[in-house]
Amino acid sequence: RKRSHQLGAMAFSASTVLAVCAPQSYFIASLGVAAAIVFANLGAAYGTAKAGAGIATMGIMRGDMVMRSLIPVVMAGVLGIYGLITAVIINGKLDKPDTLSAYTAYALLGAGLCVGMSSAAAGYAIGIVGDIGARCNALAKMAT
Repeated sequence: RKRSHQLGAMAFSASTVLAVCAPQSYFIASLGVAAAIVFANLGAAYGTAKAGAGIATMGIMRGDMVMRSLIPVVMAGVLGIYGLITAVIINGKLDKPDTLSAYTAYALLGAGLCVGMSSAAAGYAIGIVGDIGARCNALAKMAT
């Protein structure tokens, strides 16, 4: 009698509930793949567009300095590659959907969101700094 009571308590402990393979675990982990690549590429696209606008303005003011201002565009493009690499790594862990626990699925979702959202924020920052930096660089060279 005491043994069956212990087994019942063990079956519903928090660690074993998360170890049970829920049917939505594969979907949740796949959301991590999508979040990594979508948000990282949104940040890369915004950073490239915003820094590109600054480079275009610089090209009007000082055409000889355009090649020096391409660094923010390259940095923003690398953010999309970070998201792609993370998505491939997370997707590689989804080879056995029947053994994917809820804990692992939420961990993969968190990893995808972490990389994706940080790349989106970095792309936003790179775009603003690249735009203003290119314009200020052109204005400073015109003043001298």
